[in-house]
Amino acid sequence: MNTKSNIPPLMFRPILKSAIWGGEQIAPFKGITTDQTKVGESWEISGVPGNESIVLNGPDAGKSLPEMIDAYGAELVGADNMMRFGRKFPLLIKIIDAAGDLSLQVHPDDELAKKRHNSLGKTEMWYIVKTAPGAKIISGLSKQLTPEIYEKIGATNEILDYVATHESHPGDVFFLPAGRVHGIGAGNLLVEVQETSDITYRINDYGRLDAKTGLPRELHVEQAKDAIDYTVYPDYVTKPGAEHDGVTPLVKCDHFDVSRIKVAGEKKLDLPDDTFMTMTCIEGEATLTDDRNNSVTIARGQSVLVPAMATSVTIKGDAIFIVAK
Repeated sequence: MNTKSNIPPLMFRPILKSAIWGGEQIAPFKGITTDQTKVGESWEISGVPGNESIVLNGPDAGKSLPEMIDAYGAELVGADNMMRFGRKFPLLIKIIDAAGDLSLQVHPDDELAKKRHNSLGKTEMWYIVKTAPGAKIISGLSKQLTPEIYEKIGATNEILDYVATHESHPGDVFFLPAGRVHGIGAGNLLVEVQETSDITYRINDYGRLDAKTGLPRELHVEQAKDAIDYTVYPDYVTKPGAEHDGVTPLVKCDHFDVSRIKVAGEKKLDLPDDTFMTMTCIEGEATLTDDRNNSVTIARGQSVLVPAMATSVTIKGDAIFIVAK
């Protein structure tokens, strides 16, 4: 890529989100302090309107991610992404700590989300970092459910008889295409990579009351009916690809390509042409230096955006990353 700028690998101010089901693991995992309690999510890299990430390092510190795209365009995100998404950053990277069960939910696909919300849909994936004993993930259906049956039982606990529940362990991977019924069970700390969308249809919230209102949280049972993929699949736990030179492919789809990268000492990564790369450190610490000699140190719980203009990055240290592009 012919460039005229010099954008370093970018770090951002994390956006911490407290939730009824949130825990107390995210701040120590990230090595930060906060007065917030029950932090369920850290939005690491986000272009979601109203929740735009703010640059922490380099000459553009203080700018939002959309402002960075306005300033640098294809040099930051790649020409194809600029054509497809404009100033909207296409991925949302999160760290999630579930001390309690998240609601049973589903997300619309791009077509339905565009029609209803003028938004992207929400296909996502989870990489399980840490689990408590007995932790579970709900992903998919365990037996045939029809829209007609769903209409009758969607608002009741009977719907739980139809979902597929899986024990979760560190290193497990779950791919959740839009339309797949799912829920994160208590005791999971994970990294989430998803399309840039904040649209969730909540099907069942286990009768919980909102702490502020004292009322049950809003459900979206009727909206979810047309969003659900009613197919029963043989397996819902994603099998990672074979590790090669420290790189393990995890999930590749139309929306993202995610791998786990282990570094012990020094490793050079040649970067794909015309796209950015995000890196979330889940263990250890390392220094990243790009081909223009820009360096940044990233430790456990931190994330970095490597701009499309970079052609390679050299990583020095001992660390494990979840990498998305």
